[in-house]
Amino acid sequence: MNGPSAQGLAPWIQAQLQALLKQRGHAWLLQGPSGLGQYPLALELARTWLCENPGSQGSCGSCSSCHAVDVRTHADLCMLMPETTMMELGWPLSEKAQGEIDDKKRKASKEIRVDAMRDAVEFAQRTSARGRGKVVVVFPAENMNAITANALLKTLEEPAGDMRFVLASESAHQLLPTIRSRCIGHTMVWPSEEQGAQWLQSHGMDANHARLLLQATGGRPADAVMFAESGRNPLAWAAFPRAMAHGDVSSVKDWTAAQVIDAQHKLCHDLMAKQCGAAPRFFEPKDLGSLRISIQVLGAWSKSLSVAMKTMEHPFNAGLMAEALVGQAQSALNSGH
Repeated sequence: MNGPSAQGLAPWIQAQLQALLKQRGHAWLLQGPSGLGQYPLALELARTWLCENPGSQGSCGSCSSCHAVDVRTHADLCMLMPETTMMELGWPLSEKAQGEIDDKKRKASKEIRVDAMRDAVEFAQRTSARGRGKVVVVFPAENMNAITANALLKTLEEPAGDMRFVLASESAHQLLPTIRSRCIGHTMVWPSEEQGAQWLQSHGMDANHARLLLQATGGRPADAVMFAESGRNPLAWAAFPRAMAHGDVSSVKDWTAAQVIDAQHKLCHDLMAKQCGAAPRFFEPKDLGSLRISIQVLGAWSKSLSVAMKTMEHPFNAGLMAEALVGQAQSALNSGH
């Protein structure tokens, strides 16, 4: 899966790219919730800085440098990511890491490992291979542990003259304040509902599905695409509150535990908003029907969902976990009857 060229970026990300390219500095922090395009923006910034023929719109997309980024072999680009993210996005692991995973000595890490940070520090000390400087992309930056974060901090404090960093984060508050203070902060722009819907439709999504999935994901187009690619039926979203109230486990039989918990969190949020007289965010008011649950019950349900989120990847029986989650939801949603 290649990152998009500047020409392939969503229009609201393209506008942010052009604004960032006008700024001077050696380290940027792209921050905001998931689904707003931190990764494609970070990658296109790196591609443009390394491009042989960059323009105000971004990289040319056709030079040997752009090609090297596309095929994941650019000598002056270091992608500092968890191994699971590297594999998901098609970036090669180090020979040592790939060997350990292939030999089943360990699983791919969900954190940015110390070994990877050491490689990045060594990369920062090398001379640029192509003569256009070097770039380190860190994503998701919040997946650094204390050791890797402190190692990055030292490199940020004393960067080589031709070195640039772009950190992309979906939870920037988890980063060390000292790291945040050494970066130019950029808060990701939310697209309008119309922009998001048009972009999804331009990628072949049905207009009604686009509207439903944008609502389901809180207006985040990239998350809407992930929802569509997960194989779940977009039309099932509107029926989700009713299905949970009826304890209908079959309605989520094709969902992962993470997807069920995420949807229940959103339902809980909207019911809390409704109790406080605010508009729901993820569901239509009609989808919530006459459900009226006390804030105390909703608070307890939200807390139990947060606990479930921490244990959802343990080797429990997936079917039993779904039953437990749906049963808990049914109990909460019928507490006011």
